Amino acid sequence: MSQEKVCSFCGRKQSEVKKMFSSEKTNICNECVSTCSSILQKEVRYEQQTNMQEQLPKPEKIVSYLDKHIIGQEEAKKVLAVALYNHYKRIENPVYNSVELEKSNILLLGPTGSGKTLLAKSLAKIMNVPFAVADATALTEAGYVGEDVESILSRLLAAANYDIELAQRGIVYIDEIDKIARKSESSTMGRDVSGEGVQQGLLKILEGSEVYVPVKGSRKNSTTETVLIDTSHILFVCGGAFVGLVPDVHTKKTNKVGFGSVQKAAMKEFKVDQKALVHYGIIPEFIGRIPVIAQLRELTKDQMVQILQEPDNALIKQFQALFEMDGITLNFEEKALEAIAQKAIDKGVGARGLRGIIEEVMLPLQYSCPSQESLESVTITEAVVEDPATPAIFTYKKEEENTAEA
Repeated sequence: MSQEKVCSFCGRKQSEVKKMFSSEKTNICNECVSTCSSILQKEVRYEQQTNMQEQLPKPEKIVSYLDKHIIGQEEAKKVLAVALYNHYKRIENPVYNSVELEKSNILLLGPTGSGKTLLAKSLAKIMNVPFAVADATALTEAGYVGEDVESILSRLLAAANYDIELAQRGIVYIDEIDKIARKSESSTMGRDVSGEGVQQGLLKILEGSEVYVPVKGSRKNSTTETVLIDTSHILFVCGGAFVGLVPDVHTKKTNKVGFGSVQKAAMKEFKVDQKALVHYGIIPEFIGRIPVIAQLRELTKDQMVQILQEPDNALIKQFQALFEMDGITLNFEEKALEAIAQKAIDKGVGARGLRGIIEEVMLPLQYSCPSQESLESVTITEAVVEDPATPAIFTYKKEEENTAEA
């Protein structure tokens, strides 16, 4: 009878473990393999943290990166760059020279389509950390139908591939935060299920605490597996349009200057402070946990045109790539780009509405052009933008330039 194998590391016999791995002269059990793997993972994380501290981009470099993806919003970029730099310095040195460094979450405040979500996403890309987006309007108080506050952390955990340590260094963007403003006393007498109660529920995770988070689903299901996550090092970025906030605060002043250019200039330069947010319905305790306010301005027509063509993943570049796959060169006249930008401004949807407008313009062309094998290039004019049924300028490979209907 052959002698039972024994682990060369811990001395356990094969009958005492689940699995024994063997070579010609050495044996190792599954438990020792797990222990070695755990040690290696900790060393890798330590190296990553050390490298992160050494390679932590300075604020100016962060702004340079943001400039490649987001047009305009220079002041907001500076505020975010400094906040991001300080946050990750704090992670590596939570206590420095006996001084405890507290976390500063960020509030992005600006009109719809001004780039709030894109800014938050870009911050996560710069730091190469997990990123999750949550909608504040879907959150409700505990005990009511809707998503729990903890579900926000569930999304971050999933984005980190269920690596708890990695998730605890991630970034969470909570959109539509203005929609959970406290109702005024004159509003309905019913429960403010998705208002102040949700703000109260968010306080704990914003400040930094250990929270039991459901791995999948909602905590309303008592059988759901949960894990403990420390939110002390998670950066929370809250975003909201806060419609009417500037006019409400400026009421007394703007009535005196009328509705001319002076009023518009004053509103453009107006800076929202904590007092204005309390007036809007955000509770003081909540504001205290998001001390950094980055205010985004409404995009101008020229900035919209830049957004269409300058960023690395600009919409025009995306459509040009799609046409290039069919061997067709796609061109846009400058007036056409201006018309697209003006349409987005007229609709009041900001940069978010640009894709929908271009999709509408390009649909007839995307339908007919792939079938035309001799087609070499297509040029979009202002007239095509105004009415997609208008013929675009077609150039064929036989050096013939024709005007044809898409």
